[in-house]
This record gives sequence, structure tokens and C-alpha cells, in this order.
Amino acid sequence: MKRKKHKRKTNQVFIVTSDAADASVKQYRVRSWLLQIVVIIICAFIGTSVGCIYHVTKIRESAAQKNAQQQEAMVELEEQKKQLEEQKNELEAEIESLNNKVVILSETVNEKVQTEQQLSEQLEKQRIPTEFPLTGSASVEEVTEGDAICIFTASVGTMVVATASGTVLAVNDDGEYGRNVWIDHGNGYITIYRNQGDNVVNVGDMVVQGTTLFMIGEENTRLGYQMIKDDVYINPMDMLAISG
Repeated sequence: MKRKKHKRKTNQVFIVTSDAADASVKQYRVRSWLLQIVVIIICAFIGTSVGCIYHVTKIRESAAQKNAQQQEAMVELEEQKKQLEEQKNELEAEIESLNNKVVILSETVNEKVQTEQQLSEQLEKQRIPTEFPLTGSASVEEVTEGDAICIFTASVGTMVVATASGTVLAVNDDGEYGRNVWIDHGNGYITIYRNQGDNVVNVGDMVVQGTTLFMIGEENTRLGYQMIKDDVYINPMDMLAISG
């Protein structure tokens, strides 16, 4: 029969000494398997520590990177905020300028409308036959029988003029006065001027208050003046603004 071989037990010896003269030497015996376990534990601890240190370093680097990114983002946001404030100020200034322009334009439009209204009123007023039909003084005779007519006797050199603005509607021969001129004032009024002189306006001419129609000479000192309102003859003296 073969003899069973016994495994030899191996111990590790640690010698601990000192550099002192009287130092003693101490020996520690440690089982190999126990030493291996201790070495493994130490390596594991070192590995874990290194891993933790590496992980913490990465975390710190990531945090620092995020912090830097946040700082950059904050700086960019501040810059954008500053730009928006500048744009806001510019827009407010532009709005204020536009409001001022609107006020000025509104005032200008109002003034223009008021001026146009005044001009329109003035033009409309000039279309109402209220002025005297002669440039000088004259005696007048009113005839109310039949179609109302005013007969003026003027001095030589006086001019027969339109009593309001309008358009020459007709120029005709007149059996009693020689010639007559009809002016339509466009507002229902028509004025008729009868005189033996030569008319200086023709059909279709635009006239204003004071436009010369006849020249009074020695042979045509009489002027027959009539007025029609809405196709009805009215007394011209009711419309004339005579002073003196």
C-alpha cells in the first residue's frame, strides 16, 4: 500500500526590528492563505479607493464643466437681456417719435380740414348772389309786377359785374335792353344782366364775384338785373348787400 502524502503547511514569517542598538527582533508567523486574503483585501481596498477617487474627480470635473457652462449661459443671457433692453429703449423712442408725428399729422390734417372747410364755405358764399352788380354807385328802380326786376341807372365808366361765382349759361339778344347774360351759380340761383352794351363774356365761361360782364357807356347806362331761385323769379333787392 502507498502512503498518503501529507501537504506541507507553509507559513510566512514577518520579522520586525528597529535600528536601535538594543532593539529586539520580533517574528510573526502568518499562514499563506491568510496573507493572500489580506493582500486581496488590500488590493480591493486600493482599487476601490482609486475608483472612488477617479469617480469623484470625474464628478468634480463634470460639475466644474456644468458650472462653467452655466456661467457662460448666464453671461449670454445677461448679454441678451442687455440687447433686449436696448431694443426696448429704441422701440420706445421710435414709438414716442411716431406718436409725435401722429400728433403733428393729426394737427396738420385738422388744420387742413378746417382750412378746406373754410375755403369751401367761402367758395359757397361766393356762389350766393349778394354783391352789387355795378362797380360804382347807381340809382335803382324796383319793378315787382310780372317777373321782378331791378333797373339801375349807372354813370359812364362803371362796369356791370357778376354778383356771384358761376358759369355763363346763356348770352341772348334782348328786345328792350339789347343783350342779356345769364349766369348759373350752381346752387339754384340764376342771375340775369340786361344791358345795351357789348358783353365781354361768352357761354360756358367761368366767372367769379366781380367778373366784368358789360362796360357802361353813354348809350347803355341802364342795367336790368333779375334773379331766379329754384326756377322762380325773386326780388333781387332781397338778396343784395348794399351799403351807402
